[in-house]
Amino acid sequence: MSILADAITALNTIDIPVETGYFNGTPPNEYVVITPLTDTFAVFADDTPQTETQEARLSLFSKNNYLKRKNQLVGVLLQAGFTITDRRYIGHEDDTKYHQYAIDIAIATEVALEYNLEEEL
Repeated sequence: MSILADAITALNTIDIPVETGYFNGTPPNEYVVITPLTDTFAVFADDTPQTETQEARLSLFSKNNYLKRKNQLVGVLLQAGFTITDRRYIGHEDDTKYHQYAIDIAIATEVALEYNLEEEL
């Protein structure tokens, strides 16, 4: 499971261009860039990871009123099973005329890792 692939799949249900890392080419008036943030294992008593949590940031860039699109993105992400950990207005880029709004997401999955703990003699 990849949070990037799953987020792209969820966002493909609405009409907005989505890129990973940065927007390649001439950007439209509105688009989303997804950036991976963390991949962590939770700590358990036996020190064996059982859950992996992946986090990413979706940056909405819009030359329009971004509020309606923000709400649409949040709805699609929640419906797809993501946890939204933060939402914030980053600011207006005067040189490009884009508003930037960030939505941080997370998803946890069970981990089925098998470790060979026996030493070879």
